[in-house]
Amino acid sequence: MARILFVTWDGGGNLPPALGIAAELTRRGDTVRFLGHPQQRRRIEGEGFRFEPYASARPWSATARNTPASFLAMFTDAGPGRDLAAAVAREPVDLAVIDCLSLPALRAAQETGLRHVVLAHTFYEYLVKRWCRGPVGLVAAAKGYRPMRLWSSAEAVLVTALEELDPAGRRPRPRNVHHTGPVLAGPTVPAAASERQRVLVSLSTIHYPAQARALQAILDAVADLPVHAVMATGHAVEPSALRPPPNAEVHPYVPHAEVMPGVSLVVGHGGHGTTMQALAHDLPLVVMPMHPMLDQPMIAKAVEQQGAARVVRRNASPERIRAAISDLLASGPHRQAAVRLGTRLRAEPGDAAAAERIGTLAATPA
Repeated sequence: MARILFVTWDGGGNLPPALGIAAELTRRGDTVRFLGHPQQRRRIEGEGFRFEPYASARPWSATARNTPASFLAMFTDAGPGRDLAAAVAREPVDLAVIDCLSLPALRAAQETGLRHVVLAHTFYEYLVKRWCRGPVGLVAAAKGYRPMRLWSSAEAVLVTALEELDPAGRRPRPRNVHHTGPVLAGPTVPAAASERQRVLVSLSTIHYPAQARALQAILDAVADLPVHAVMATGHAVEPSALRPPPNAEVHPYVPHAEVMPGVSLVVGHGGHGTTMQALAHDLPLVVMPMHPMLDQPMIAKAVEQQGAARVVRRNASPERIRAAISDLLASGPHRQAAVRLGTRLRAEPGDAAAAERIGTLAATPA
């Protein structure tokens, strides 16, 4: 069977799709290992995979209060490329699966002739229309890491997004680009009806400006509603920094896949993973994008256009947030829209589709 190396970076929502696909490849008999930032070891080895840390990459943590300059430095750091070449020289592989934003690793694979595919963990539209043309993409291109050229040189670009939600799905794309569907964490079942409505609140595991203020506004919004709220603050905000009302509980982390079957609504930031996980449980969303330069506004708009979400600003007042939550807790077409999207997501598991393409490529002579 094939020897597969996943090349990743510490970015939060980019890792779960890789882990899901890797698990499916392992079930099919392939040998999988990972290369990434040192702090990813515990999560990756905890899932049962071999892990090798970058040896020459710049220090980096997604949970730190990173600046635009630190993001630029990380995305153009040549260290991961050198480490990829060294790792493959020590232990050859049949195919590498490289995160779409790991540009130096992609260039190293291209220059060394390493067979590889690109793993895109968000909308392809965002990558080509916003990220490439934004500050990081432009600086990377100026340093010789041209994202579109690197992606087009790969044997495949696997987009773990639902084609009908991704605006790029409505237009012709490069021939090597394939939408495989989102990779969902654990079994997904429609949320069960309950007499007491519960709301899950999660605004990402990494730090964004004004995140504590946004979380507190959501807590203030649910204080006067007949609901029970479960909030996950992530690494960026300590639960003790917030003032929860009696009908809310606040934790650093809650497992979404375990909590979502018992809630009626999700309040999220528009991250691709959390949003797709909610829809896979037939749950509508109130979406509060936390950063204008990331994929969150595009994802929020796409789901709202499908009728399954309401978008609010990150500085929205508790009153405006309360109104959006109240509207979506009620019955209405937004629930039918969420069910329709959830049915599609459950019918097309992205881990299996991506693993099938990777396995086929690995078994095909170059």
